[in-house]
Amino acid sequence: MSEQLKSAVKDLYGATARGADVADAEGTARVAAAFGYSEEELAAIPEGSNLGLSCGNPTALANLREGEVVLDLGSGGGIDVFLAAKAVGATGKAIGLDMTEDMINLARKNADKTGIANAEFVLGDIEDMPIEAGSVDCIISNCVINLTTSKETAFKEMFRVLKPGGRVAISDIALKKELPAELKESVDAYVGCIAGAITSEEFLAGMNSAGFNDIKVVDAQVDLNAYGEVDGQSACCSPVAAEPETSSCCGPKDPEPAASSCCGPSEPAAKGTDVHDSLRETMKSYDLNDYAASVKVYAVKPA
Repeated sequence: MSEQLKSAVKDLYGATARGADVADAEGTARVAAAFGYSEEELAAIPEGSNLGLSCGNPTALANLREGEVVLDLGSGGGIDVFLAAKAVGATGKAIGLDMTEDMINLARKNADKTGIANAEFVLGDIEDMPIEAGSVDCIISNCVINLTTSKETAFKEMFRVLKPGGRVAISDIALKKELPAELKESVDAYVGCIAGAITSEEFLAGMNSAGFNDIKVVDAQVDLNAYGEVDGQSACCSPVAAEPETSSCCGPKDPEPAASSCCGPSEPAAKGTDVHDSLRETMKSYDLNDYAASVKVYAVKPA
């Protein structure tokens, strides 16, 4: 099941990256503003780096300092990497890690627009990072840990790559109570950052087990329904632009309709059905705020 979920995540977010040029820029800006990005921050990043996938602003939490090495887990179009690179200055470095090749390509294209020399993007899995042990001062992440299939492995990898005394400052989704079966068992809801989320207590226990100290999980007190500011968006699952000669955002039409939605295998969709219709229809029955919250997660690796 974990490989099926990872494949679904790669398909959805890869298609999102490929559709960045025609994304709803005003809508993604409203989502980012709702989750804590200032007008100045949004004006400072290249077009196409904000895809409306945030559930917080981790660079605002991290207290980044000149000369630090920052690792952004699930860096997407690069929004937080670019802000971190500016914060740590020319003597520091910001690294974006993403398991989706299309996202890495998009982020590198965005980096070329800026000429920022201290930002780099690496293809890799959060559960098996191609990052040297003890090489990172601060880990940031934005609505991505919920997408990992093994949180325990992800927390251990985070601990491994941090320097002694290094810290974690991430934004994510935490569950307030058990999800109804319709959401809990939905691949669409998993890719949409809901079904794969854990509780605040599980964050605390998991990070403690990995070796972290001074762990805090704080409710950001924001309205998750802000995701509706992007046309057609449900949760952090961004809408996907149509691509030529395809039957879905997953690529060329397959005569065998095993996966009709880029959010995961499903029954063959009706002709003309948007790939996010299933998740949108499901979410019409629920208020996300009843079941989940945007949280700020802090932790420190012992010195």
